[in-house]
Amino acid sequence: MSFPNRAITLAVILTLVSLPALSQQAPKYSPTEGDYIAHNFKFSSGETFPDLRLHYRTLGKPQKAAAGHVTNAVLILHGTGGSGAQFLSPQFADELYGPGQPLDISKYFVILPDGIGHGKSSKPSDALHAHFPSYDYDDMVSAQHLLLTEGLGIQHLRLIFGTSMGCMHSFVWGETFPDFMDALMPMACQPVQIAGRNRLWRKMVIDAIHNDPDWAKGEYKEEPKAALRNAEDLLIIAGSAPLVMQKSFPSRDAADKYSDEVEKLYKNLDANDLLYQVNASRNYDPSAQLEKITVPVMWINSADDFINPPELKIAEKESPRLKNSTFILLPISDTTHGHGTHTWAINWKTYLQQLLDRSAH
Repeated sequence: MSFPNRAITLAVILTLVSLPALSQQAPKYSPTEGDYIAHNFKFSSGETFPDLRLHYRTLGKPQKAAAGHVTNAVLILHGTGGSGAQFLSPQFADELYGPGQPLDISKYFVILPDGIGHGKSSKPSDALHAHFPSYDYDDMVSAQHLLLTEGLGIQHLRLIFGTSMGCMHSFVWGETFPDFMDALMPMACQPVQIAGRNRLWRKMVIDAIHNDPDWAKGEYKEEPKAALRNAEDLLIIAGSAPLVMQKSFPSRDAADKYSDEVEKLYKNLDANDLLYQVNASRNYDPSAQLEKITVPVMWINSADDFINPPELKIAEKESPRLKNSTFILLPISDTTHGHGTHTWAINWKTYLQQLLDRSAH
């Protein structure tokens, strides 16, 4: 297996077990790209960034009502270490953006931002390294809101769809700006504080970087390879799913060969960026204010998700607090991919269509 140069992100590592089946064909859809500069952006830590760059991609065209406001905007939010570019992959885009599909871009204006610290948006590796502001999920959502309202002139969204970290951002959006969207579709997360095994693997990734002397408090001249290899191994396990791994690597030799090839991945990671990306979840906990979310919600997790295992029964406890929600637990099948099921739209696109129909005005 070959890995495209500089194309592997943490979001891909988290779904690594599905890589053997991933198509390497060029994306069918070509987005329009742009940057919005948020001047003197203030982080929740109190730090200020003079010119925060927020990169985005769009598909389709905005449609406006008689009063001039955009009526067909859809915001799609990526996971930890990813970018808006991941939603151009065939297993996602080819199931959603075409004629007659749920997010047909002849009808919808689809916005794919890169979160703070990710993709082509401002991030530690640009220059500041470990002196970059210590952003969290509230900061990332606040910046997304600025991008929409000040950068793109959008005051309301038809839908917010989020995967993994973007799923958690969806819950933050629903509480912080409850009237900004018609519907929410969070996929592959829980609306509670990150604790237990989910916190442990994140803390282990953080500690692996901090404890590597080559990290040099963020001022390394070469990437701390041992830290990144340790982090990468943890991320592979976190993104794993037993059924698809067993099918993909049915022998010891196949598994060993894949493990050897995976070593190439950490060469495409930046330790400071990874550290900040994982640490951004440290104070996430929307559980106290879930009742503020009143728009229709289609919340979907997968039964083979290592990061959000169904046996915790968090969804059964929390979903009744969402006044207008449906929780779906996708059963394990030949088409699910553990945590990465959120990217394989064939598994859940009918539920997306149901949500759009239910929330239509």
